[in-house]
Amino acid sequence: MERVRRAVAVELEHQPPELSAVEEPYRKIVEEVATYVAERGTLEREKYNVLYRRFRELYHLPAQLIQQAINQGVEIGKSFLEAKRSGRVHKPRPEVRRVSIRFAKDSWSYKKTVGSVAPVRLALSLPGGRREVWIKPHRRFWLDWWRVLRKEAELASTLIVKRRRGRWYAIFVFDVSPKRESPAEAVAFDVNENSVAVARVSLLSTVDAVARWNRQYVDPAVYSIKTDFGRLARRYEAVRNAKLEELKQKYPFAGRDEEERRQNVADTREFRKFVRRLRERRRKEGRVRQVVREVAKSPAVIITEELGKNPQEEIIGVEKKAKKGAMKKVKKRELRHRVKQTPFRKLIRSVEDKAKETGSAVFYISSYRNSKVCPIHFTLLKDNGS
Repeated sequence: MERVRRAVAVELEHQPPELSAVEEPYRKIVEEVATYVAERGTLEREKYNVLYRRFRELYHLPAQLIQQAINQGVEIGKSFLEAKRSGRVHKPRPEVRRVSIRFAKDSWSYKKTVGSVAPVRLALSLPGGRREVWIKPHRRFWLDWWRVLRKEAELASTLIVKRRRGRWYAIFVFDVSPKRESPAEAVAFDVNENSVAVARVSLLSTVDAVARWNRQYVDPAVYSIKTDFGRLARRYEAVRNAKLEELKQKYPFAGRDEEERRQNVADTREFRKFVRRLRERRRKEGRVRQVVREVAKSPAVIITEELGKNPQEEIIGVEKKAKKGAMKKVKKRELRHRVKQTPFRKLIRSVEDKAKETGSAVFYISSYRNSKVCPIHFTLLKDNGS
C-alpha cells in the first residue's frame, strides 16, 4: 500500500547566524532558475552545469545547497507554467518572496538522527563547516517519531529549514504507512457555506439487516458540523473595508478614481501588515482540520459529491450553463464574496489525504440528477411543486 507523506515543523533553538546569511543567496538562485524555466519550459543539462558553476563562484555556498536551490527553482517554474495554462495566474514570470532551504541526505546528520532514540540536535552543513543546532520537540513530533521506532513510518532523507516571523523551523518529513483495517462504517458528507452535513451508517450492524431487508436495524447518525465560513468571510470583509476607508484618507492621492485608489491603498505595506495580523487563513485551516478529523477518524467508506475544477464559479452561475440558456447569476456582491471564500476543494482534498492515512476509501458521486432534478420525471424540484 502506498505510504502517506506527513510534515512536522519543529522550532530551532539559538539559530546560527549562517542560516540568515544563506537565505537571501538561496532565494536569488531559486528565483533566477524559476524565471528561466518559466520562459523556456525546461532547464537543459548544459545550462544546469553553467548555472551551477556561476552560482558557486558568486555565492560561495556548499554544493548541496546550490543543487537543492536549482532543483527547487525548476519545480517552481514548472508549477508556474501549469498554473498559467489553467488560467490561475496572469503574471509574466514567477515571484519568489520566501524560500524553504532544503538540506539533502549528506548535508545534515541524517544517519545519526535516524539511529537516535530521542533526537534533539541537528548538524547542518553551512558556509564555514558543520553547525549543531538544538530543536524544541513537541507532542506531534514525538507521535510521528514513535511511529518511526515502531517501523510504521520512515524519515525522509531531505530536511527543510524555513524562517517564519523571525523564527527558524526544521521541517521533518515522514512517510507513514496507512492502517490495514477493514472499513467499519459508511460516511457521507456535504459541504455547505456555514456547515458540513454528515451521515454515518455502521456496516457491521446493518449487513444482516440488509440481507433480511429489516429497516429497523438501519439507524444512521445524521448531524452537522458548524464551520461558519460564510460568516467568517463577511466579518473579515467588513474589517478590511473599514481599514481601506481609513487608509484612503491617509493617502488621498493614490489614484484618480475610486477603484484605482482603493487598489493602490490595498498594495501599501501598512495594509498588508494589518491583513497578516487578522489570521483569516489560519482560522479557516483550523476549521478545515476540525471537519477532517471528524469525518475520517476511523476506517470507513467515505462518500461525497464530485466537485468541478472551480465549484465557486459554478455555484454563482458564471461558468455553468443550462441546456435552455444561462443559469441565473448571483448578483449580490456580498454573497458572491462569501461563496468564493468557502474552501470547498481544500476541504475535499484534506479529507482525501487523511483518508489515506486511516485506511479509508473515498468515492465521488455526480450531482447530476441527484439534488435539483427529479430522477423519475427529470424535472426541476421546486418548493411549491410535486
